[in-house]
Amino acid sequence: MNQTFPFDQHFVWHPDQETIKSSNLQSFMDTHHIASYEALMERSTSDIAWFWGAVMDQMDIQFEKPYTQIVDLSKGPEFPAWCPGARMNIVHNLLDKWLVDPKTASRTALKYESEEGHVLYWSYEELSQDVCRLSNALRSAGFGKGDAIGLFMPMTPELIAAFLAIIKIGGVVLPLFSGYGASAITTRLVDANAVALFTSDGAPRRGRVSNKKEVADQALEDCPDIRKVIVVNRCGSTNVPMKANRDIDFLDFIEGHAAESVTESTSAEDVMMIIYTSGTTGKPKGAIHTHCGFPIKGAQDMFHAMDVKPGESMYWMSDMGWMMGPWLVFGTLVIGASMVIYDGAPDFPEVDRIWQLVDRHQVTHLGLSPVLIRTLMPKGKDWVERNDLSSLRTIGSTGSPWDPSSWSWVFDVVLKRQHPILNYSGGTEISGGIVCGNFFKPLKPCSFTGPVPGMAADVVDEGGNSVLEEVGELVIRQPWIGMTRGFWNDDAARYLESYWNRFKGVWVHGDFAAIDKDGSWFILGRSDDTIKIAGKRLGPSEIEAIINSDTEVGESAAIGIPHDIKGEEVGLYVVLVEGIEPTEEIRQRLIQSVMNELGKPLKPGFIKFARALPKTRNAKVMRRVIQATYLGKDLGDITSLEDPSSILAIQQAN
Repeated sequence: MNQTFPFDQHFVWHPDQETIKSSNLQSFMDTHHIASYEALMERSTSDIAWFWGAVMDQMDIQFEKPYTQIVDLSKGPEFPAWCPGARMNIVHNLLDKWLVDPKTASRTALKYESEEGHVLYWSYEELSQDVCRLSNALRSAGFGKGDAIGLFMPMTPELIAAFLAIIKIGGVVLPLFSGYGASAITTRLVDANAVALFTSDGAPRRGRVSNKKEVADQALEDCPDIRKVIVVNRCGSTNVPMKANRDIDFLDFIEGHAAESVTESTSAEDVMMIIYTSGTTGKPKGAIHTHCGFPIKGAQDMFHAMDVKPGESMYWMSDMGWMMGPWLVFGTLVIGASMVIYDGAPDFPEVDRIWQLVDRHQVTHLGLSPVLIRTLMPKGKDWVERNDLSSLRTIGSTGSPWDPSSWSWVFDVVLKRQHPILNYSGGTEISGGIVCGNFFKPLKPCSFTGPVPGMAADVVDEGGNSVLEEVGELVIRQPWIGMTRGFWNDDAARYLESYWNRFKGVWVHGDFAAIDKDGSWFILGRSDDTIKIAGKRLGPSEIEAIINSDTEVGESAAIGIPHDIKGEEVGLYVVLVEGIEPTEEIRQRLIQSVMNELGKPLKPGFIKFARALPKTRNAKVMRRVIQATYLGKDLGDITSLEDPSSILAIQQAN
């Protein structure tokens, strides 16, 4: 049995009984007379209709026309119908219902800070008024039910208002990464049949301005169906190019419109949002989400696993084009909590900007990427300790796997070993998490407590059999309310091939995972990043955790490369911390570290030093792009790549 990472971890945090007693999840269990967490997990996955109905009751999800059935599985687990026949526009549950009581109407819904330091707060009533004005403006411009409208903007209040207004009028919101190039925007707008676009003059990044309108205009040259472009003057530009009869300033667009507006009546299963996710091959996949899907699942994750309560504040570093952006909006507003948004760099103008945000806005739940922590660690703990972080109840993480040293740094330095790190992993097609930490179970470094309630997750071998203390495929054995309803403008075959065709009736997510003897879970990278050496399967993060523990390493990426005898061997690309120059001594030390931990047969074939690694905007390392670059193969879809020059960095690595 493998005794190295992740199987050699020990519990370092134990739950506080008072926190458990006062938690949202304990309240749910008490209401339904469920005696233990284990009993909850069993019932939530064996009786999915009961569970999701009970979840909606607890979160007070209100319907215009009630459902008579929670889920219809007559077409199989691949194509469930949720709340069939019911009518509900989710905006009613995000804004409208909170306005009835003056206390909840005045509660803070949105906290915004700009990179320049401007701070603005919106109450639920104020946010609703802005959404209503924009809804009325959209209707006056001829837009309505079923119209797809794109969002290509930095994280500003106008973006949140536009997101909600599109849904309020019964439209289909199309979030786009604010860092996309023109071709990526064109592909998605055309595929979604979009008829309008919200954009901005620019976006700040480390004191400079990137021109968003210029990129949007280039993209729209090949989007003849776009009738209106609404432009937010975020950066105070005085010479924004505006196309006659198409483009209009955001403030001019909403001027004169009333602060009250009717929320459009929609079916609970009407399409509400399309989010594109890139695959290894083929065009980007437009994951379809409905009013009675993504928002319910996202909020339930926050409410149950993360224990977000009404009035608390969550800041999850994200872009609206990554599913965590919509997740933040839906989850906080369903619960009656506050979202925090920020449109700048997390370490600008000073290293501790992220901790300043926590201090200034009394953030209770902070979500970040391990990649950021590996950047901040070398700067030292003084930058953390100069801020008051006493409001923090937890730090969440997603986007990439942890390594033990950076996880421990956050736990020791930021959380003072008093609060858990809620590791969180799922995806765009999931509407949130498959697995997550929680406040109920003890925690090991880099681990997940286990599946989120309602997620019938398992780890299986190549034959589909459940495995323990082995690396296997992460699967889901039951449908859940947030699962994508398929891919937009694509046939069902691609959807089935992506998730369902490997094991009958079982969703195969595409991640490597493991469960240890104590029941702790670990995600070890994408299974299409598998490295198979002489019959032994390795997840890349198992190797990267060893490399990243070296104090002179900033980050690394492990790939499989062809080997005549072993089939594959490990190739490693390493980015050293700022100020450290590559040497042969460092290279040999890192090679020896891998051999010491994993054995001589798993000695890396090479270690190359690079100045950067190709990543998506949500900080996921694109190992398949690194591998294809090394092998000289087609790179596939790279529209989600944050920095195209990082490919050159791999080519020049030595």
